[in-house]
Amino acid sequence: MSKNNNLVGQPILSQILSCVPASVISGAARKHNSNRYYKKLPLRVHLVSVLYGVFNYCNGLRELCEGMLGCEGKLAHLGLDNAPPRSTFGDANNRRSYRAFETIYFELLKRYHSFISDSRLRGLSIRNLKIIDSTTIGLFSDILRGVGRNPLDGSRKKGGIKVHALMDAFSGVTEFVRMTAAIVHDRKFLYHLKLPAESFLVFDKGYNLYSQYARWTQERVWFVTRMRTNAVFHVTKVVTDNTRKKDAKDILKEQYVTVAYKTNSGEIKRLLYYCYGY
Repeated sequence: MSKNNNLVGQPILSQILSCVPASVISGAARKHNSNRYYKKLPLRVHLVSVLYGVFNYCNGLRELCEGMLGCEGKLAHLGLDNAPPRSTFGDANNRRSYRAFETIYFELLKRYHSFISDSRLRGLSIRNLKIIDSTTIGLFSDILRGVGRNPLDGSRKKGGIKVHALMDAFSGVTEFVRMTAAIVHDRKFLYHLKLPAESFLVFDKGYNLYSQYARWTQERVWFVTRMRTNAVFHVTKVVTDNTRKKDAKDILKEQYVTVAYKTNSGEIKRLLYYCYGY
C-alpha cells in the first residue's frame, strides 16, 4: 500500500504545518532579515518549536526544549533534524523581531480567510463586523511586587499584562493585538485602530471614549456598546417607549441621545447617537 502524506494518521502538528507554505516563511524572513543573526535557529525552526510548545501546553522554555529533546529522532515529520538548544532558543526569543511572525500570521489569514467563516453568522447583512475585548495575564504578583497596583477597595490586583484584541466576528480570528501594562486603561487601545468606512464595532463600556466615538461617526465607522452608569446625556428624541406596558420584555426604550465631551483644546462638543435599553 502506498503512503499518502495527506492521511489523517499523520501528527496534528505536521498536518497544520502543511498549511504553512515555505514561501510564506522565507518571505517573512527576507522582509525582516530574521535569519541574519540566527543561522543556528532559522525562522522556520523557531516557528515550529513555538507551535510545538503551544500544542503540548508547555509552561516554560525548559519544558518545551526538554520535551522536544525527548522526541529527538521522531521530529522528522516536522522537518527538524535536532531539537534546538535552550540557550539558542532563549536568545532568539529575546532578540528576533516579533514582526516576522506577525507577517506570517497575516499572510496565512489572507490566504485562508474565506475558508474559516462562522456558519452561525451566515445570512447576516453586516459584513465587516468586529469585536473588541481584553484579558489580563497575571505576572507572579508575589514576586514582582512592583507590577501593577493594589486597589484600596479590595478588588483584584491588576498586576501583569493586558492583551487587547480586535476580532473578526465572521471568522473568529484575531486581526489586531496590542499588549500593555495591566494598569493601562482599556480605552487607549482605540487610538491604535484603523478601520475602513462602514465597519461595525462591538465592545464593552470599559472602552468608553466619546471623542473617539465622534471621529468614528465622521468616518462612518459604526459601533455598539453599553452606556456607563455615570454617563451624563440629554435625550433628543424618543423613538419607542415600552416601559409603561405591563410585562414588557426585551427592548424597553429606543431613543436618540446627545453626549457632551471636551476636546484637547478645552472646546466642548456634542455627539448625537442612538441607544436603547432593556
